[in-house]
Amino acid sequence: MALGSSEFPVQAAPFEQPLTNFANGLRRGQVKVVAIGSSTTAGEGGIAPYPQRLLADLRSIFPKPGIDVINRGVGGEEAPKELLRFKHDVFDQKPDLVIWQVGTNAVWQSADQNPPTFDETRRAIADGVDQLLVDGGIDVILMDLQYVPAVLTPAKADKANAMVAAISEIAHAKRVNVFRRFALMKGWHDVARISFDRMVDPGETAGCTQATGPRTR
Repeated sequence: MALGSSEFPVQAAPFEQPLTNFANGLRRGQVKVVAIGSSTTAGEGGIAPYPQRLLADLRSIFPKPGIDVINRGVGGEEAPKELLRFKHDVFDQKPDLVIWQVGTNAVWQSADQNPPTFDETRRAIADGVDQLLVDGGIDVILMDLQYVPAVLTPAKADKANAMVAAISEIAHAKRVNVFRRFALMKGWHDVARISFDRMVDPGETAGCTQATGPRTR
């Protein structure tokens, strides 16, 4: 069972950019959100993926507008492959807002899984944001990496921090928002003393599945 936000002291950083299209959708009475990404978005095991919980929260906060959250997560994918799905999985849905969860797989996947390189991932994120803004006129939230043991090893920590920085730099340059999951989870772990097995599925060897909020086992 997930803990309520009042039960832990570290909160997500506020967004820096307005969500104009999302707000306009609320005013006209119909909002559509597309969530695209990998396993955190798609969901695995018995843990509800974040798009499902987001939909419930949005409908609770905004009971009158019609709100849809469309889940377009595919486990194991990273930005270059996700970008190839944009036409069908994003633009054809005509969303007001896209949440793009990205970056973790490029860091933690081993070489035999043939992950994209750091530069390939960064270019795909930048190209994808451009498409969303220029071609679609869509609000964008980038969701960065999970702060989990799989990306904190000596071999991967520097790359993880660099990926977080790259996502932030892209967002700043293109004036879109970032859900700073890496910093939030670091705060949960380092400040609130919430253990990793309460933030991620301990049955996952990579430790990179549903790290969207503290939970009890």
